[in-house]
Amino acid sequence: MLVTLIPLFDESMSVKAYSISSQKKNFLLEPTYMSAATQVDAVNVPSFEIIESLGINTLSADNELFVPISSVSLFSDLVTECKAPHNRIVLLLDKTVLPEDIYIERITALKQTGFKFAIKNLNVPDFEPYRSILKLMDYILLNHQKIVISKAKIYFNQVYPHLKLIASGISSMGIFDSLKFEGGYKFYEGEFYRMPVTKGDTEVSPLKINYIALLNLVNSDDFELTEAADIIGRDTALIIALLKMVNKINRSSTEITSIRHAAAMLGQKELKKWITTAITQQLCADRPSEITRLSLLRAKFAENLAGTFELGVQASELFLMGLFSVVDLILNKPMDQALDLLKVTKNINSALIDHAGPYVDVLDFIKLYEAADWQAVSRIMLLNNIPMEAVHDAYISSLEWYRDLFHDIDNTNDNQV
Repeated sequence: MLVTLIPLFDESMSVKAYSISSQKKNFLLEPTYMSAATQVDAVNVPSFEIIESLGINTLSADNELFVPISSVSLFSDLVTECKAPHNRIVLLLDKTVLPEDIYIERITALKQTGFKFAIKNLNVPDFEPYRSILKLMDYILLNHQKIVISKAKIYFNQVYPHLKLIASGISSMGIFDSLKFEGGYKFYEGEFYRMPVTKGDTEVSPLKINYIALLNLVNSDDFELTEAADIIGRDTALIIALLKMVNKINRSSTEITSIRHAAAMLGQKELKKWITTAITQQLCADRPSEITRLSLLRAKFAENLAGTFELGVQASELFLMGLFSVVDLILNKPMDQALDLLKVTKNINSALIDHAGPYVDVLDFIKLYEAADWQAVSRIMLLNNIPMEAVHDAYISSLEWYRDLFHDIDNTNDNQV
C-alpha cells in the first residue's frame, strides 16, 4: 500500500490536521482498481490499516485525521474497523455520495458514534442539490482553482453557518496570504508551503551561520570531534541538548568535565547523527513546524529508497539531499544561494539546483509521492521495476523514525541535566 500525509494549516501556518491519501495497488498493472465499483476490497478502508499499525499519534500527533471514504466503503463496518478514537477521525466524502435517503441515514448513524464528516469536489451547481448532505457535514473543502471561493464562502456562511471551510488547492504563498487576509477559513491546504524561494533575505543570522558551520564540519570526511565540540560550545541551547543526550546514554554515571568530553562520549558516528537532526530543528525554529517534518522525512525516505534506486552505497548522501531539499525555505534564500553556504557534494548540488544527476530521480519520486500523485508514482515504479512493498516499507519506516526521534528528544528534555 502507498500512503502519504497532506497537512492542513491554520492562519499562523501551524499544522492542525492531516489528510491521509493511500493507494493499495499499482493501477497501471490493474487498471480496474481505480474504479471504486470494481475494487475487490472497496468495502474496506485501507487508511484504517495504516492507522491501526502505526497509531493515530504517529500520523497526526494530537490532531484530527481526514480519511477518504468512498460511496461503497461508507457502508462497511467502520465502527469496528476504525481502532482510533472516532472523534479524531474526519471521514472525507466526495460527490459520489449522493443526497439520497440511504446515504443520509448512514451518515447520521455514523455521526452518532463520534465520527466527523467532510466533503470535497463539490462545484457551484452541486451546492443546492446537496443540501441534505451538507447539513450533516462538519467541514467542506473548497478548491479555489475550480470555483470562485470568495463567493462560495459567502454562500456557505449564510446557508450553512455551522460548516468549517477549508481552502484547498493553494499553489503559492501569495494566494495563501490573500485568502488569509480575506479570512473566514478554518484550514488551508495545498503545496504553497513548499514552493521554491525566488527572493530572500540578504543575510543569514549569526546563529544560523554557526549551525551551518557545524553541519558542514560533521559532513566532511573524518571530522575532528574537538572542533565540533568547540562550535557547539558557542550556543547554549546546543550545549544543553548535547549534555542531556549524553546523560541519557551515560549508564556508568561518568562525570562530564567539558563539552569536548561530552562529544567524545557520543563518538563521531552518533555525534554526526545527533548534530544533523538537532541542527535541522534549530535552523527551522523560525519556520512553520511542517518544514522541519518535511526536511527530516524527505531525508529518511531518500535514505530508505537508496537500494530501491540502486544507490545503496550513496544512502547517507541521499539523506543529506532530502534534508537540504528545503534549505531554501529554511534560510529564506533561493536554492543556489542557500547551497553556497553549505558544503554539499556535486551530486546533491546537481539534483537540487540543476535538476540533474544521479539523485534527481529519487528527489522527483519523493515529491510526487508527497503530493499523492499515484498515477506518476505508479508509472515510475513500473518503469523501474520497483515493488510497492519496498516503497511502502521505506515510507512507513521514515514515519516511525521521525516519531521515535521526537519521542527520544521529548524524553530527553524531560530529564534533568
